[in-house]
Amino acid sequence: MCRVLKVNRSGYYAWKKTPLSNRAIEDARILEEIKQAHVESGGIYGSPRIHKDLKEAGIACSANRVAKIMRMAQIKSARGYRKPRFKAGKPVIAAPNRLEQQFNVEQADTAWVTDITYIRTYEGWLYLAVVIDLYSRAVVGWSMKSTMATEIVLDALLMAVWRRRPKKPIIIHSDQGSQFGSDDFARWCKEHQLVPSMSRRGNCYDNAVAESFFSNLKKERVKRKIYATREEARSDIFDYIEVFYNRKRRHSYLNQMSPLAFEQRQFGS
Repeated sequence: MCRVLKVNRSGYYAWKKTPLSNRAIEDARILEEIKQAHVESGGIYGSPRIHKDLKEAGIACSANRVAKIMRMAQIKSARGYRKPRFKAGKPVIAAPNRLEQQFNVEQADTAWVTDITYIRTYEGWLYLAVVIDLYSRAVVGWSMKSTMATEIVLDALLMAVWRRRPKKPIIIHSDQGSQFGSDDFARWCKEHQLVPSMSRRGNCYDNAVAESFFSNLKKERVKRKIYATREEARSDIFDYIEVFYNRKRRHSYLNQMSPLAFEQRQFGS
């Protein structure tokens, strides 16, 4: 056999005893770490974020190697899907677009964005309102209700104000939905030093950060499923926002840090 294959006899028996190369053995070990990191991310991380996880765990390997191993093992990040759109109502009070797509801010509690989406359950729709700080992309306020009344937005803002306790006026940017153009919303903002700002009609890019959050929520957690009850949906979405997104989810905008890790690094808290 060795003569036919034209290989050294000792080399042949060494290969037969240990057929996998050292690199292949190491790849297999890294693959197990990749699988673990992928599961812990809820199946949403691609190779760049997986590589960051491995690096933080002290596992030395290049980003290209991680990508190659994942490709060969057919481990992929979750893919998105087309987001359904609301037809925004005509607001009672329209505010100017003070944000003007300036989504990069240098200080926390300078500008917040807010929006509403809906989640399908067998009991009917569950509506989710969020307030996001543009500085860290952290969800600083949220509310979930079975209707889209203005209270859903005010409750989310109340949580944000209670958590952040701002000491100066903050821009609060939204679309032109009727909840954000109501008299109640305008009065509430005035009482709490929030300065309303509104997107141009029909321009989703003016509120792209909120749109992006909802897109990530639906592709990373909801994944087109229908929850049995509103309570089941509330529990799962709470877990996504408070346990995963704010504390663990890596953002390319934040140099692959989570929102709270980014804030803690900046403030030393």
